[in-house]
Amino acid sequence: MIIGVPKEIKDHETRVGVTPAGVKALTEAGHKVLVETRAGELSAFTDDEYQAAGAEIVGSAHNVWGNADMVVKVKEPVEKEYSFFRPDLTLFTYLHLAPLPVLTDHLLEKRVTGIAYETIRDRNNALPLLTPMSEVAGRMSVQVGATYLEKDKGGRGLLLGGVPGVTPANVCIIGGGIVGTNAAKIALGMGAKVTLIDLNLNRLRELDDIFNGRVFTLASNSYNLAHTTREADLVIGGVLIPGAAAPKIVTAAMVAKMKKGAVIVDVAIDQGGCIETAKPTTHSNPSYEVSGVVHYCVTNMPAAVPNTSTLALTNATFPYVMKIAQLGAKQAILSDNCTAEGVNTYAGTLTYQAVAQSQGKQYRPIRDVLA
Repeated sequence: MIIGVPKEIKDHETRVGVTPAGVKALTEAGHKVLVETRAGELSAFTDDEYQAAGAEIVGSAHNVWGNADMVVKVKEPVEKEYSFFRPDLTLFTYLHLAPLPVLTDHLLEKRVTGIAYETIRDRNNALPLLTPMSEVAGRMSVQVGATYLEKDKGGRGLLLGGVPGVTPANVCIIGGGIVGTNAAKIALGMGAKVTLIDLNLNRLRELDDIFNGRVFTLASNSYNLAHTTREADLVIGGVLIPGAAAPKIVTAAMVAKMKKGAVIVDVAIDQGGCIETAKPTTHSNPSYEVSGVVHYCVTNMPAAVPNTSTLALTNATFPYVMKIAQLGAKQAILSDNCTAEGVNTYAGTLTYQAVAQSQGKQYRPIRDVLA
């Protein structure tokens, strides 16, 4: 199989889909890898390293997409890349289709096999390819929030951990999954007062044990959300429904009652966000204010630390890349339920229910399509 690794062109997207180590493994297995020139440069992987590993360095994205059987990326294609779609192409990347009906339509129209990192499940029903970036984003959310609490960033002028004689900041984390757990670790480490809200009482019990009672846990309901966000200096949104648009947990009315200069970091923004006032931003223009509250809603937060993020991501994605390369997309899907869960589009059919529900479209399970 010919695997293509294009340079990411989304705003300030600095990660890359395959590392030189991955290239070496693929070429040793008999596959050909085309890497767009400087694709890994911002993740600290040079063209020379890719060439030494066995890749062919290609000068243009058009030649990478046009000659590859499978394109491996990091982020969903942007409009400039839609023209590269074709029926015999397998695209393996984060797709986050729920809030992106135009991208979905183009994938369906061109009959692309779109396999999304974020919907692949392992045998424990976990999301193994979403986990590493959720870990990075969860940890980053606190340091980003701490920065935006500084006065020159529009914040209240607070030091997150306070100092002796001065109380620390109140951090409210919504969602007790991978993002929320990692955010809580960093917020506690920085000395903040941390409250974590989740619907699942058993998960709250687990978190209480994990943090030895140092995190305040609350059951999620509108009263607790309104009260806690009103008292918070930093709110971190980490609510996820795999493949679907994130529910709007924090309303605009709640945001309006927050402290002036408080900060919101909505990590769920690549699935539409769990804060009603959140809208996608970029690393070039990362923040804005609503009701005096600073919102940071960058859809590719881990791109700020690309070397760490690329290594963490490709550690998880590479076994699936190799499986698809060895078997071909159709056989890989048929032979492995985990890979099949990742298929969002196939032969002009939408195959993921949560995306279909978010966009009001029809869908067919991938097993039915292949049958």
